[in-house]
Amino acid sequence: MCLEHMSRRDWLKLSALLTAGGASTLLSAFNARAQSEPDAPVRIGYLPITDAAPLLVAHNNGLFDKAGVKAEKPTLLRSWAQVIEAFISGQVNVVHLLSPMTVWARFGSQVPAKVVAWNHVGGSGLTVAPAINSVKELGGKTVAIPFWYSIHNVMLQYLLRENGLKSVSRKDGSVGADEVNLIVMAPSDMPPALAQNRIAGYIVAEPFNAVAETLGVGKVLRFTGDVWRNHACCVVFMHERDLEQRPEWSQKVVSAIVQAQLWIRENRAETAQLLSKEGINRYTPHGLPALTKVLAPPPSDREQYLASGAIRHADWDERRIDFQPYPFPSYTEELVRRLRDTLIEADRGFLADLDPARAARELVDDRYVKRAIESVGGLNRFGFPDAYSRTELVQA
Repeated sequence: MCLEHMSRRDWLKLSALLTAGGASTLLSAFNARAQSEPDAPVRIGYLPITDAAPLLVAHNNGLFDKAGVKAEKPTLLRSWAQVIEAFISGQVNVVHLLSPMTVWARFGSQVPAKVVAWNHVGGSGLTVAPAINSVKELGGKTVAIPFWYSIHNVMLQYLLRENGLKSVSRKDGSVGADEVNLIVMAPSDMPPALAQNRIAGYIVAEPFNAVAETLGVGKVLRFTGDVWRNHACCVVFMHERDLEQRPEWSQKVVSAIVQAQLWIRENRAETAQLLSKEGINRYTPHGLPALTKVLAPPPSDREQYLASGAIRHADWDERRIDFQPYPFPSYTEELVRRLRDTLIEADRGFLADLDPARAARELVDDRYVKRAIESVGGLNRFGFPDAYSRTELVQA
């Protein structure tokens, strides 16, 4: 239980940071730092998950330098609380955040920052114990999520509702036959907890689903990209002050990230290598087998997932993780609507009056990413129709 306690401590810390008072103190530190260092280099803060891949590839491949901006070695952080604290205070100025988390930061605690691009699409899954073969079999059990404000929580609760189950959060662990108890747990703790039968499953970003598979302690029940087609998970978050006062710098930063996504799409096995603990920069502590299973899986994997039902929408032709930078407004709007119907043990009062269209306008600044996409040949370079609008598709 110690590991879960540590996760809850991080959660309580983050909840305190994302209050008006907590954010205000950090923003004061940011403003002082920005005034003393108006030409600050790119300082990336990241968690060691595949969601960070474009930021890390842009650094590894020298794309920031080629664009004409200085970049320091990315800073590996161990929790979302550390990422938020480092970002709001200005210790780092480019981060990847869970897309629902940016909604909370922007509208719940008035953090003056914006989503400038998506980091990737898909890249998450619901992993369960080997004996579980359907979502309904999670009734009466406990499932771990990485964060209340996460696409993982939104998707899990949608799947549970579609299967006649109710999401609850009870610290004593009590749960009815038609209920599923949700707990927040650090991703690195999830595979061991599953192996020890302390949880029945977890939903999280890669490579932690692949880790359970390679260790033989769990299996993927559903991929989230097979439930919400081409959904965002982590997005690139930057300070509004930089976007307004350093437009040329901001454009170069976003352009480098877009170019990194193109490189990843064409060099998936190489990306797995450079992200791994065997890579020269040791960006993550993950082994090459798990990262390769995510980024460059063999065709036989897809056949197995189609047979097991982990993939049900074969016609969507979804990759386990893919890379596309444009932040579609329709996604943000649908996300806000779904957050209202999601159990969240945190401040959520602001969601009631948050208009989805307004959220999409005020949370996202797509000026820089549009220019970057056009400069490399348009959205079709990323496997998407060359249009900046779409209809969201969510099907269990």
